[in-house]
Amino acid sequence: ISEHVAVVEACAPRGIHVMVEKPLSTTVKDAMRIQTLAKKYGIKVITNYETTWYSTNRHARQIIESGEMGPILRMNIYDGHEGPKEIGCSAKFLEWLTDPVKNGGGAVVDFGCYGANIATWLLRGQEPETVFAVLHRHKPHIYPKVDDDATIVLQYPSATVQIMASWCWPQGRKDMDIYGMKGHIYQKNANQMQTYLNRKQSPLFDAPRLEAPLNDPFRFLRAVVRNEITLQPYDPSSLENNIMVVRILEAARKSAAKQRAVKF
Repeated sequence: ISEHVAVVEACAPRGIHVMVEKPLSTTVKDAMRIQTLAKKYGIKVITNYETTWYSTNRHARQIIESGEMGPILRMNIYDGHEGPKEIGCSAKFLEWLTDPVKNGGGAVVDFGCYGANIATWLLRGQEPETVFAVLHRHKPHIYPKVDDDATIVLQYPSATVQIMASWCWPQGRKDMDIYGMKGHIYQKNANQMQTYLNRKQSPLFDAPRLEAPLNDPFRFLRAVVRNEITLQPYDPSSLENNIMVVRILEAARKSAAKQRAVKF
């Protein structure tokens, strides 16, 4: 992740568009450098998240925008698994993933970025007022340099977002609960979800399938580069959203170090 800025420094002057794997960068300084280069040379910089291509997330957004569930009051976002070593990641991958400089942190960065990205998207680019984070190292014999479990609480003017990111869970999960004044959405996985709207609980159902190019990162990249679609501000892949993500993660690390909430 720490090398993303060097990639953009090489590509931007040559007019080459860039898609990076999440998150955009390890520091706000690097994120702002990437933004400066992208604007100067007119290139697109896209950040790819697995959850961007979840049909359930897009359908949840449609329900929220319909007004059926009222304004968002709370989001609980869960992202994690048993641990990168435990699930069989290669030694080369682990070497940088568990490095506090190359990856920027452990679970707080690897999985915390998902929640920050989705919250920024669903809350239309709002800035949190405060960020509070607790980072744990439950398995120092495996991950001596970085956290392996993180809880981040983002307090917005009218909503609370709790991001739970971990390398310590007995099984992998990427799901979330969204609570509004009048309803509730449970996004179980990429395809299945459940709603409580108009005082009626739905059964678990499959969200409508995403249409190309919104169903695949490389089709999406091609469409953006060819100007077939326009990246909206705070779209999950957009530069605006992902600068916000890096700012949130940096604030989370600062909060954990100070053991108190920090103003954003």
